[in-house]
Amino acid sequence: MGVPNEQGCIFCSIVRKDSPAALVHEDQETLAFLDLFPLTRGHLLVVPRRHVDRLTDLPEGEYPGLLRAVSAVCRKVERLSTHYNVSMNQGALAGQIVFHLHVHVIPRYEGDNAFGRRPRERLSETEAAALLKELG
Repeated sequence: MGVPNEQGCIFCSIVRKDSPAALVHEDQETLAFLDLFPLTRGHLLVVPRRHVDRLTDLPEGEYPGLLRAVSAVCRKVERLSTHYNVSMNQGALAGQIVFHLHVHVIPRYEGDNAFGRRPRERLSETEAAALLKELG
């Protein structure tokens, strides 16, 4: 298991518990938490504890742990919607904003326009608490 060590990386700060996050899953290799600026209600991020920029930087031996965590999070998301996207943006031109490997799990709802151009609103503490209850 790698240790988060990148100064200035918000996800490493969350892994170290230096920054708050609404955690929905945690194990030895990964964390999953609500996206602070969700595309849809219940948008989650799954991150390895080890700081790597992209999937190809993660040691292949750690792939199973990441996939197990994504699967566990998908089962939780299915409490909100049985329709969801699972994706990774690799590199700035692909839309990666935080350069710490992360997998998006984005619940989909009728007419949600998740990928349309619009400002993303910050998740409120009240909504985060409600979602954490629903996600179990």
